[in-house]
This record gives sequence, C-alpha cells and structure tokens, in this order.
Amino acid sequence: LTPIFCIGEVLEERKAGEHFNVVKAQIEGSLFSLSAEDFGKIILAYEPVWAIGTGETATPEQAEEIHAYIRGVLAEKYGQEVADNCSILYGGSCKPSNAKELFANPNVDGGLIGGASLKVEDFMGIVRAW
Repeated sequence: LTPIFCIGEVLEERKAGEHFNVVKAQIEGSLFSLSAEDFGKIILAYEPVWAIGTGETATPEQAEEIHAYIRGVLAEKYGQEVADNCSILYGGSCKPSNAKELFANPNVDGGLIGGASLKVEDFMGIVRAW
C-alpha cells in the first residue's frame, strides 16, 4: 500500500498569494516527522482545493511553479536526492484537454485523476497524454 498525501490551498489563499506558505505549512505540519526512508514510501499530490469538482484547473505554469516549490521544500528537509525521487502528482481537474501540457512539466510526475476517471473516453485521453 502506497499512501498518497494531498496538499493544496483554497482560492482565497491563492488570490492572496499565500499558496506557497499554505502548502509548506501542510507539508511541515504533517510529514516532517517522517524519516527520509519513510518519506520515500509515500506519494504527494498537489490538489488545489479551488479546483476540486469545479472544472477549474491550475495553468501548466502554475502547476510547475508549485510542484517545483514543493520539491524545494522537500530538498531543504531531506536533501536533493529524496526530493528528486519523490513522486508529486497534479490533482486539480486533470482532463484530456489539459493533461498533455500539465504532464510536460518536469516537476509534475503524473496525475491524481478524479471525476475524469469515471468516463472511459476522458480517462483514456489522459492516459494517452502521458
């Protein structure tokens, strides 16, 4: 069993420019008690709360920016090797129309697919984008 730990901000926090602080606090408060070895056994997913079930999604640039930031937070605590080896998924309304652009980012390691997984055509479109 591999746990997937979701982190993300609400729309008000993003608009206020607090999304980096919010995500860092979530990681530090929930995961920094783990050893580097145990941390290597989990997957992170950035899932902006404002995108869940709304059809809204982060732009590929926003996704890359926050994923790179998350990786940097991990590197500060656990070192670059652990940060580089951690899978960080994007989970905010990933769909066939945006999957290819999201997955093209070097710090986005895949998708946490929600509603789109309920429709075979949509899910397969995302899989093909990978």
